[in-house]
Amino acid sequence: MTQGLPQAAFRQLSEADRAALQSAVDILERMSFVERMATATGRRIGFPGRMLPPEAQAFVAAAARRGLEAALRIAVSSLAATPPRDGGRLHQRLAAASGAMGGAIGVASLPVELPLSTTIMLRSIADIARREGEDLSDPEALIACLQVFALGGHAEEGNLLEGGYLALRGLLAKSVTDASRFMGGRAAADAGAPALARFLALVSARFGVVVSQKAAAQAVPLIGALSGAAINVAFIRHFQRLAQGHFTVRRLERAYGREIVYGEYARMAGRASAAAG
Repeated sequence: MTQGLPQAAFRQLSEADRAALQSAVDILERMSFVERMATATGRRIGFPGRMLPPEAQAFVAAAARRGLEAALRIAVSSLAATPPRDGGRLHQRLAAASGAMGGAIGVASLPVELPLSTTIMLRSIADIARREGEDLSDPEALIACLQVFALGGHAEEGNLLEGGYLALRGLLAKSVTDASRFMGGRAAADAGAPALARFLALVSARFGVVVSQKAAAQAVPLIGALSGAAINVAFIRHFQRLAQGHFTVRRLERAYGREIVYGEYARMAGRASAAAG
């Protein structure tokens, strides 16, 4: 019955890779941007996404979509040609500068600030992807970079991701495949093309949750430019951590096969959920 199965199906994760996977589970299943903002600003902000009125939520959602469209253009046009580097701290400083504007001006700055900060984050995500062995000349790897923006949205503070990381990968799987096929061999990407539009809609819906939390926090009068910069650093660190977890899982999938890695991930996530409950 086992004849013909790939050799990877019989391999067990090494101790180092098991530890790396456990770290990825901890990141991907229990990351809270609200908690990261509280640490960055030294104050408890609560759950700010609920503080925005409906018209502001629509404004933020549109800004989030435009930010992702800007990131998509960068992904297609230049990421593969950009030399590898470890620019995590540089990206955080650039994000802080754009966040200072958001803190000083407020939600109205989002149409300018968010495409800039999203592009900065994407370049940092791409650096992490390369370190984990991704080939950014492959459209599927570029889409995986953009997929990170879907990983940060939580329905409630401190809760496990709704359905978990593996469920979200499943939810996005068809749109990821379709978008990757559409991008194959293209020098430019049309965000209005059906395959990309569907993918961006799914990602921006979840990305918009975190953007709403960030925007509402920066709209608090006492936050100001200094804390606005700190919030943007927390914003990029949040997605850097998520990228590390995401691309660790993908690296292990390439080494051991998806079935082995997903099975071990599910067991680790189940233990974390039971301990939290």
